[in-house]
Amino acid sequence: MMFRLALRSLLAHPLRSAVLAGGFGLGVSVMATLLGVGEVILLQARAPALLGGGDVVVFGTTGRVGSARHVLASVLGTPPFAERVRAASPTTRAALYLVREGRTVPIRGRGGVPSLERAMGDPETSGIAAWTDAPADAAWAAPDPGDVLRAMDRFHPIPDVPGRESSWAEWLYFNGRAGDTRFYLTFLVGGRRPGGRRAAGVRLQLDRAGRPSSYGEARDVDEAEVLASAPDLTVGGSRVRLEGLRYRLTVDLPGGPDAAGRRRGRTGRVSGEIVVEASPGRSLPPLAIHGAGGWLSGYVVPVMAGTLAGWLVVDGERLPLDGGTAYHDHNWGFWEGVTWQWGQVHHRDLSVVYGRVRPPEDAADPERVPGFLAVLGPDGPLGYSADVAIEETGDPGADRPARILVRGRGPALDLTMELGVLGTVVTRMPEGAFGGGMDFHQLRVRYRVSGRAGGRELSFEAPGSAETFRGR
Repeated sequence: MMFRLALRSLLAHPLRSAVLAGGFGLGVSVMATLLGVGEVILLQARAPALLGGGDVVVFGTTGRVGSARHVLASVLGTPPFAERVRAASPTTRAALYLVREGRTVPIRGRGGVPSLERAMGDPETSGIAAWTDAPADAAWAAPDPGDVLRAMDRFHPIPDVPGRESSWAEWLYFNGRAGDTRFYLTFLVGGRRPGGRRAAGVRLQLDRAGRPSSYGEARDVDEAEVLASAPDLTVGGSRVRLEGLRYRLTVDLPGGPDAAGRRRGRTGRVSGEIVVEASPGRSLPPLAIHGAGGWLSGYVVPVMAGTLAGWLVVDGERLPLDGGTAYHDHNWGFWEGVTWQWGQVHHRDLSVVYGRVRPPEDAADPERVPGFLAVLGPDGPLGYSADVAIEETGDPGADRPARILVRGRGPALDLTMELGVLGTVVTRMPEGAFGGGMDFHQLRVRYRVSGRAGGRELSFEAPGSAETFRGR
């Protein structure tokens, strides 16, 4: 029917139809030409030769590259890229304005490290001998892995959000396993106190062959000192010290309530020295989620898979930790009404971590906040996905999950993890804190992992950790 109408129109008005067809054809050709020219201009604008030389340009997905020193030191500076990358230079662009005699001239400026720019073959810097590295450029020209680790693990000033300020908290979390001993250790700095002080506390949860015990202490700390020196922290008789790539943890804590929160189950005392050794390239850089009303939640994993050494003394019993494995992450943000699901496992040369934060409803729709699943191999990331499903199932009448199923799908990742729960340490959270009165479960689990990541087939079982919240 449409073809018949078009044919009759062409036969009745041949000249008008010809002009109309030519106009449409010309318009389509002009649009195709403009799109082609625009794509070429965009490619040329990003060409390494125009940006200062080199062979490859790395851009952030939304603009600037976050954690650029981490990329230089822990990605490009470790195998397999370290043997292939001769030079890498950070570059930034900014709008500048030259003001003179009442006239303002906009200028597009580009900055970099002169020695690295020359190594990249940049023609602009190679001919100007006066352009030399400033002292601060050394942190970019030869980034020290320990300095990069310290920068990732720094503490953050409390944002000016009056409605949420009281729920701000930031903490260093460590867990480790050696033989049948597992520990969960947290150094937390919370809200403001009078006189420039901040509330702080240390908590150690210990699992000895299925026998849980808890220890803790609360003290105030100086806010300015925390922001200046963290992750080095001292809370009462316990402290964290970062020495290069080594975290040295000292604990001296009285016993707390038992796992059910009963004061009559109070345990004795624990002391000891724990050493967690990080490996360059085995970390996840900082990321932050922002919501309505200034809500914020941040997360970084400085030690995805580390080695463990040291000892703990519990009521006179010495527990050796040498030869164990360890993990360390760092969280910050506003936590009232927030819950999360999280877990991590490492097996031989692989490390896997998953998680999802559920913000309060006045900040974002909890069901629309994506999760994440990341797999690191011996030479860096193998795969990452934000398309993650986390399902918890429990036995009838049980107050904890018995099984957790995690699925992650992405261009370089297709992974399924079944977590069988072997034990749990439960903390009853008060109203107005994390979880809003729910029970916080730290789980000892057995992972069964199958799928692929980065072209590598994965199939293994290994012990690991997980966390979740459950209603009472």
